[in-house]
Amino acid sequence: MSAAPLFLFDCDKTLYAHDSKRRLPALARLGGESEYRIAKDWWEGGFEERAEAGEWPTAEAYLAEFARVTGARLTLPEWAEARRATMTPIPGAIEALRIAATLGTVGLLSNNPAPMAAAFPLLAPEAAALLGDNVLVSADLGAKKPSEEIFERALDRLGGVPSRTFFADDLAENVDGAAAVGITAFHFTGDTDALQSAVRAFGARWPGGAGPAPTGVVTA
Repeated sequence: MSAAPLFLFDCDKTLYAHDSKRRLPALARLGGESEYRIAKDWWEGGFEERAEAGEWPTAEAYLAEFARVTGARLTLPEWAEARRATMTPIPGAIEALRIAATLGTVGLLSNNPAPMAAAFPLLAPEAAALLGDNVLVSADLGAKKPSEEIFERALDRLGGVPSRTFFADDLAENVDGAAAVGITAFHFTGDTDALQSAVRAFGARWPGGAGPAPTGVVTA
């Protein structure tokens, strides 16, 4: 178990702005099916939610099920192209991730299906360069935020402990879920200066210093 602090970041609307409306047109174009069918059969049918919870835990299994349900057959790079269309890096948040990487171990913790992790270097090269292999998605962990289980499994996977872990997310319920297991949780509302300050303040407590940081929700 590492003595260094662990910094976990959400992806969509935390490290990257996310515009979901751009995704369906790209999926329809690349997969050769209508936007209506893909939206109705996959998203309205609850398949994406099931995928995020880990029902298809590999990118290959996800893409095969996606093709079966919607008729749209996609390669992983094609899926990534459609997903990348929804994402724009938030420079100040990427900088907060960079700062965190100088202070301890960094990781991503995101509610997403398996292809998100498999294609992450294509989707988010700015973050991938800092995160390395520490890209955790709910499909792989078999639980979704804000459940306590996903945070416990993420800590186990990355060798962290709650008292030495910082987590940032744009959704208040996810922040509360992290705080419930003793993680210092930051509710990101778009203020990247506040995010960077919170990262620095948490990291400054190690090595040595004032001891364990207070747990709970950090407000900007």
